[in-house]
Amino acid sequence: MAERTARIVPVLLSGGAGARLWPLSRESYPKQLLRLVGDKTLMQQTALRVCDRTRFAPPLVVANAEHRFVIAEQLRAVGIHDATIVLEPVGRSTAPAAAVAALAALAQDPDAVILLLPVDHLVRDVGAFQRAVDLAMDAAANGLMVLFGIQPTSAATGYGYILAGDEIAPTSEVCEVIGFVEKPDADTARRFVVSNHHLWNSGMFLLPAGVFVGELERLAPDVLAAARDALNSAACDLDFLRLARAPFEGCRSISIDYAVMENTDKSAVVRAEFDWSDVGSWSALWDVSEKDASGNVALGDVIAEDASRCYLHGDGPLVAALGVDNLVVTATADVVLVASRDRDQDVKKLVDRLKSNGHRAATQTQRVHRPWGSYQSLHRGERFQVKCITVNPGGKLSLQKHFHRAEHWVVVNGTALVTRDDDQVLLRENESIFVPLGAIHRLENPGKLPLNIIEVQSGAYLEEDDIVRMDDIYQRQAS
Repeated sequence: MAERTARIVPVLLSGGAGARLWPLSRESYPKQLLRLVGDKTLMQQTALRVCDRTRFAPPLVVANAEHRFVIAEQLRAVGIHDATIVLEPVGRSTAPAAAVAALAALAQDPDAVILLLPVDHLVRDVGAFQRAVDLAMDAAANGLMVLFGIQPTSAATGYGYILAGDEIAPTSEVCEVIGFVEKPDADTARRFVVSNHHLWNSGMFLLPAGVFVGELERLAPDVLAAARDALNSAACDLDFLRLARAPFEGCRSISIDYAVMENTDKSAVVRAEFDWSDVGSWSALWDVSEKDASGNVALGDVIAEDASRCYLHGDGPLVAALGVDNLVVTATADVVLVASRDRDQDVKKLVDRLKSNGHRAATQTQRVHRPWGSYQSLHRGERFQVKCITVNPGGKLSLQKHFHRAEHWVVVNGTALVTRDDDQVLLRENESIFVPLGAIHRLENPGKLPLNIIEVQSGAYLEEDDIVRMDDIYQRQAS
């Protein structure tokens, strides 16, 4: 076992939209932020796998700027207060994100080793995961960049495969990398399942940061240069580090596999023995979820009769299934998806069509998350809109005004402190206040419990861009 001179730096990659799990997962609130399996989100589960500070340094999270406050809150909720959250101005796949992480780690330790972990994957056996990391460290100590390969359990055509070669002494669980196959056809995938040489590519990597940067310099120097410029010109934004937009936006979008791993001679693969799923489709979610005697997964408001092998999720309207087999039926407040589980890889096609049509449901959830809490539109008509607003304890909306609408707030539960021009008013349950058009106002929750209010807007224009901010503790430039 390699002797450690420093802790491994976990790099939590929080990119992607999880479109194949639409409508639960959307760009505005992707699958890693959802409780899909168990009582913690995939983001939280990933962070907790590397929370042992004797083995791992504080994590570095590379994330979409839109999700920064939700990620920070989810990490705090599971006791992780020491993460560094780096914000990408745009998504550019995994190679640029990994390059930024490696450069940041090297700035702290010239011998740094980084562990790249997508935060939307599921690993339940933490002990087996840590053993695989130990095996990878042995190889990394010899200057090798290590992939984690998973023994296939099905002829999956949606995964990439690694062709493993000869064993690397002294262990049979670390092998040379001979090649890669990206998303094979069904016949090829079936051959790979019975082969002892093909492993699923988990998308997790243990990289000596210096070796990785050296290979980037050789194989993808433009990616490294853009990452370095974006990091060198990064700016602190509250508790976040915001990468410079221009150099990062100018970087080509490319995965770490294509940029480096498929072209290097400094790689190895660990035959990992932990359970793994990228939870990349409804079938994958069905596979890892608890089922009833008929093979159904039923979550939320669901009733089923003579149904089998279905994934049924009611998060809004009641889902009632009768005499059906092998279906995905998922109901949210604004979308009902019905699909054959055999076609679940094609859900993204529906999302792409909705995007091309400009449909809001392609990317936005009905409940909109903000750093102070969330809101949801309940009803909308000509010149009026009704919303439910939830403000977290200590949460505070910006000091703002509107040019085109007035608002009436009714407290459902909790305590509200309302600023209205020169006045401050404390409201409790069943109390209300009117905010006229043009009034400078702010809503905040001074209590220890969530505040829920009903907001009735009235006016000629009711969109979110009719907000002029005078002061915002979250330093947002737009709503």
